[in-house]
Amino acid sequence: MIKKRTKKTTTIVGLELDPSHLAAAQVEVNGQIAVTKGAIANLPPGVLRDGEVGDVDELSEELRRLFADNDLPTHVRLGIANQRIVVRTLDLHPVEDVKMLEQLVLAEAPDHIPMAMDEAVLDFQPLGIVTTPNGPRMRVVIVAVRRELVDRLVTAATLAGLTIEGIDLSAFAMVRALRTSGSDRAALYVNVAGLTNVAVAHDGGCLFTRAAAGGLGAIVRTLCERRGLTEEHARGWIQHVGLVAPLEQIEGDAELVAATRQVLEDGVHQLADTVRNSLNFYRMQDSAETVEEAVLTGPAVAIPGFTKQLAEQLMMPVEAVVVSVSEPGFDAGRLTVAAGLALASTS
Repeated sequence: MIKKRTKKTTTIVGLELDPSHLAAAQVEVNGQIAVTKGAIANLPPGVLRDGEVGDVDELSEELRRLFADNDLPTHVRLGIANQRIVVRTLDLHPVEDVKMLEQLVLAEAPDHIPMAMDEAVLDFQPLGIVTTPNGPRMRVVIVAVRRELVDRLVTAATLAGLTIEGIDLSAFAMVRALRTSGSDRAALYVNVAGLTNVAVAHDGGCLFTRAAAGGLGAIVRTLCERRGLTEEHARGWIQHVGLVAPLEQIEGDAELVAATRQVLEDGVHQLADTVRNSLNFYRMQDSAETVEEAVLTGPAVAIPGFTKQLAEQLMMPVEAVVVSVSEPGFDAGRLTVAAGLALASTS
């Protein structure tokens, strides 16, 4: 969303800021995206709340530690996801000049964005010419985020010694990392981490996106509260129990195993409701396209049976997809959005 020109020799690290973790990725593209160097760090509760900075100093320290411990380049492109980000699709008079299109967007935005323009950071992504009852129109996705949210992220990153080369929606980065070139069918993209980030996109770009509280972070916290576990132990038990093996075949305390399975099942059900609500909201738009398949990414894909359960709840095919990671031992689902951020934005 915020872009600066950089020298071609500058190595850009994609940096995802999720309420549950930080993820940084360097990538190379040779037919497909591959993470050549990655780093992940869990975040203490409250540092990021639903995508907003709760503690600038603590976030700065966590960022400084992540980059120093992993010897990462300090030029970054940040990803943001937040419930208060506004996304609208507009059909405007076709223009070929980018500056004219920008002027049209700025003129139309106040009628569609529920915030004062002087308090917002605005960006847009053209999706091409579409046929409407009023004739050919240029379809544009407009994104607006409160400047205060962006400023706090920028402050934390700058205090950590990072140079910000751009800020982008995490949803756009997710789509860049995962979509299949040449496919003109719209698909649902879901990143399940500390937030649940939903997007609808085809090869032309992102058509719709919405971030919602909850996701895997809520499932972890629920297990912590019910069983008195730390978040690290809760994540371990969720991974261990999963949604596939019969309970009697899972090693460990039988009550804890049963409680973990129940929390997981309830969590997937609630997550499916959240995703379904977002998809139904998109489908009510006049410009909505048919969506019959979904792609799942994020740390949730590593939980046995999670993808299958979500597919059953959504009643549509769901494919778990993550980026390729050259270094063994990394949770590729956590690095997928960061990898998309490391790519040059096409918007």
